[in-house]
Amino acid sequence: MINPEKFLRAHIEKIISLTDEESSFIISHFVLKTFRKGQLIIEEGNDVKEVYFVISGLVKLVYEDREAKKHIVSFAMEDWWETDFQAFYTQSKALLTLECIEDTVAFSLSLENFEKLCSDLRKMEHFFLRKSIAGHIGSQTRILSFLTSNARDRYEQLLVKNPSLLQRVPKSSLASYLGVSRETLSRLFM
Repeated sequence: MINPEKFLRAHIEKIISLTDEESSFIISHFVLKTFRKGQLIIEEGNDVKEVYFVISGLVKLVYEDREAKKHIVSFAMEDWWETDFQAFYTQSKALLTLECIEDTVAFSLSLENFEKLCSDLRKMEHFFLRKSIAGHIGSQTRILSFLTSNARDRYEQLLVKNPSLLQRVPKSSLASYLGVSRETLSRLFM
């Protein structure tokens, strides 16, 4: 079993160095939570009080349109952060739902503790800025792929960037993420 505290520290130390005291201080601001497969961590229309760092498991962020069609915005697995970021930072109601695809263990961080970490330990502000920039780049890349790539190209990009998703995610969810029907995805597998 992964030691959650060591896993979080190693993740942070990919960007900034930490003393043992700083690591303990940071970890004291997080809460370790366990979720079951199928459990909703965030529900559309509810308050979003936390951002999540995934220790183990897999979650999907979903938007449901007016016709009740579900669109997968993103997947988050080990070593990834996820929440409805707009609702979290603006303290507004969720537009998205965060659902567990697998049993999941994650650290949660409240906005209050996020702000406290950034003000009390300035290097954490740098850490979160770097993570935010990487997230923006990922979002723009995904948007551009929908504007410039066909379904096969998006599928092949997914194979290169996140091949483990193909074994961990139901085909219907992969199809939604790629913006294609289940039938089209089946043809891409051939």
